[in-house]
Amino acid sequence: MTIGETLGKYRGVAMHAEPDTLIFLPGALGNTQFWAPVSDRLACQARRVHMGWPGFGGVPADPAVRGLGDLAARVVDEIDSPTALVAQSMGGVIAMLAALEKPEQVTHLVLAATSGGMDMSRCGAEDWRPSFIEANPSLPRWFSDSNEDLTPKLPSIRIPVLLLWGDADPISPVLVGRRLVSLLPRSTLHVFAGGDHDVGNTFADEIAPLIDQFLVL
Repeated sequence: MTIGETLGKYRGVAMHAEPDTLIFLPGALGNTQFWAPVSDRLACQARRVHMGWPGFGGVPADPAVRGLGDLAARVVDEIDSPTALVAQSMGGVIAMLAALEKPEQVTHLVLAATSGGMDMSRCGAEDWRPSFIEANPSLPRWFSDSNEDLTPKLPSIRIPVLLLWGDADPISPVLVGRRLVSLLPRSTLHVFAGGDHDVGNTFADEIAPLIDQFLVL
């Protein structure tokens, strides 16, 4: 579905305000620069916040952070005005948790190659956890051990959601995005040919204008 088709889909539906803040959330490695290529290309004038995860990517660890719920609480604490969340992979689960917690101020979700808090094995996804743990033995295990199931709650997320996927992603196959479209009432899916799990970073030239158009929904 194109952005134009999405506008038609939502015609007559009450829209959220345009955001004045964009919060960018990384994936499991906590790379705070993952979304920089997209952020740098956006025409949107909203304030940018690039969050990291305590104990990941050079961000100091915090013993009080023991799960995705604690990370979502940190995101919620950053939201004090109309805000769009732009999230990669596991960061997408945190974005959804934040949106469920603060629906009155989260205006839009942009989710790239995320699990969406669903059972990925049913969608033919490759299990990334063993190789991730082996390659990153010093990272907190609670992150890779998380098994959040948000499926029953997803239909209650009634804000616009833009889903970004690559068709060559073994960790989060396109089937995951299609399943999310069926569960999220105001969502649209864009699939990039040849895109892998890092589609949100490597397709920045194509993604930035999509987000700019999406944020006016």
